[in-house]
Amino acid sequence: MPQAGFAPAALRMVHISRPVLWINTLGTGVVGMWLTGTFWQVEALALLIWLTLPFNLLIYGVNDIFDQDTDALNPRKGSLEGARIRASEVRAIWLAVLVTNVPFLAWFALTLPPAALTWIALYALVFVFYSAPPLRFKARPYLDSISNAAYAFPLVLVPYALGHEPVWAAAVGLMAWSAAKHTYDAVQDIDEDRGAGITTTAVRLGVRGVVAWSGAWWAVSTVCFALVNIPVAVVNALIAGWLLWGLYRDPRPATGHRLYRYSIAFPYVAGTVAGVQLVVALTLGLYR
Repeated sequence: MPQAGFAPAALRMVHISRPVLWINTLGTGVVGMWLTGTFWQVEALALLIWLTLPFNLLIYGVNDIFDQDTDALNPRKGSLEGARIRASEVRAIWLAVLVTNVPFLAWFALTLPPAALTWIALYALVFVFYSAPPLRFKARPYLDSISNAAYAFPLVLVPYALGHEPVWAAAVGLMAWSAAKHTYDAVQDIDEDRGAGITTTAVRLGVRGVVAWSGAWWAVSTVCFALVNIPVAVVNALIAGWLLWGLYRDPRPATGHRLYRYSIAFPYVAGTVAGVQLVVALTLGLYR
């Protein structure tokens, strides 16, 4: 690639990786490290770097490659909410995904224990086949939602990489939370997905059905979080309840789009409540 074009191409890949959503991978990895009872471990550095641009480019780059038809119909693409790629970019995206991910995966294979490697492999494969055929979970109702539980996998793989047992209540809670949020956020795309012949959980259930489906998963997550930290559980219940009530009162895809900005803020707020408590506890030696 000519040097003159490197910076614009790199910025394009950053855009495709949706930096506003990096908290779902990097933030979860950091919390996974803190839950081992340590504020910082240099052994986690490679994993945390991988959970920024490389892994998010794998998630969203592959997604954009296989969703070109639906993205072309989606008015929110081409913004911070997701790129709208050109067919001519497909080869460059695949190359960028490989160049940014393969070195990390090779390093992990040489340095990490089998339990961590198993979860890393599941993490990567689930997100590749969320979009890619032949599995393409995205187009399979219920599997599209449940597969997004993989967003919680850093709460498992990071502790295993550091030689610790995961905090399973937190991990399972975040898996349920992620399944709920995926379907909730998909409400705004119901018309575009239906028009492209894609049957997601949101398309299958309809908006009111999504309120019940996501509400059930968010209830499970609240119970699991309560086993670990009551304030996090309370914040989770309040935000989830507010989002669900808004959609219940006005059950339209347009409402889902209007509320999406608050859904994006959800992990930032809940993560801050959890993170601040963990940092204080670790600093004062109250959490080990």
